Amino acid sequence: QLVESGGGLVQPGGSLRLSCAASGSIDSFYQMGWYRQAPGKQRELVAGVIIGGSTNYADSVKGRFTAVRDNANNMLYLQMNSLKPEDTAVYYCNALRIRPTPLHYWGQGIQVTVSS
Repeated sequence: QLVESGGGLVQPGGSLRLSCAASGSIDSFYQMGWYRQAPGKQRELVAGVIIGGSTNYADSVKGRFTAVRDNANNMLYLQMNSLKPEDTAVYYCNALRIRPTPLHYWGQGIQVTVSS
């Protein structure tokens, strides 16, 4: 089970930190990531932290968002700075297992709204 927290309403230019708490060990997941889905748009990968520690970011958030994977505490974080109205979306925590077959696990999602 994945449970997100930390969302809410923030003004443009502000910051938020999302947290994702996993009910079990996340050590074995190939990727822990954050996705988002805005109204009328497809869900997209915002940031993915691979098991070895490397992180991939969507071009739209590079330099503004930082994802951190804490295997010791079974947590995933997303620090979001310099937020823009276009960052408004429901953000989902995701865990990807690739063996024996690819399988995604999802949190329930949390709303982030950037507006003045």
